[in-house]
Amino acid sequence: MLSTQRQGDRLLIVDDEADVRSLLSRYFTAQGFDTVLASDGEEMRQRLAEGHIDLVLLDLGLPGEDGLAITHYLRETWRGPVVIVTGRGDAGDRVVGLELGADDYVTKPFDLRELLARVRSVLRRARGTTAPPAPTPMKPENHILSFEGFALDTRARVLNDPHGQPVDLTSGEYALLRVLVDHANEVLSRDQLMSHLYGREAGPFDRAIDVQIGRLRRKIEPDALHPRVIKSVRGAGYIFTPKVVAP
Repeated sequence: MLSTQRQGDRLLIVDDEADVRSLLSRYFTAQGFDTVLASDGEEMRQRLAEGHIDLVLLDLGLPGEDGLAITHYLRETWRGPVVIVTGRGDAGDRVVGLELGADDYVTKPFDLRELLARVRSVLRRARGTTAPPAPTPMKPENHILSFEGFALDTRARVLNDPHGQPVDLTSGEYALLRVLVDHANEVLSRDQLMSHLYGREAGPFDRAIDVQIGRLRRKIEPDALHPRVIKSVRGAGYIFTPKVVAP
């Protein structure tokens, strides 16, 4: 299996229940992670300011500040991956959490082994180490892929718009865009997209792909309500329509 973890990857565990923090800390420490703990949003901000964090595990039911508001704050101020771990299993909360930029959403009670697999999968995607199988062939030296005036730098993992300004993409949005670009003008089903993104660790993510497509459309489409870059194919999935050029 592809290694997805670096020794000492640092997780910030944000949960108001001391026993949950302790359980997660003990388990992930035994798996080779470093863990930092916080009981609310204020303490989370302090831990982030103190040093390097690779991933945040975030509960939504925090005192004083709703976890969805904290998710929005993280996406506005921090570029690392966020995995929501919460007892709020309502579909609306799940969709909003993903819309706000969370990289995954896990409900309590959870299986620790599944949570570990999801954390490793998110870290892998954040580092760009998930290579989609059978991508559209590109010359190895061509790391700038252009479409519709956009320029995708696959080394720096940066997307610049037609005016040369960087587009703020989460790790999940970048991974999804890379799959679409590598498979331009191919119809990809939701299951195929999930397989490219999550590999064997894909799970029942409901309509997570639709949510991520919607977020990505708002960042690269001239009109997200009438998309022409990422088109829906009824009953089949999605197709990335532009011609991709690798100069």
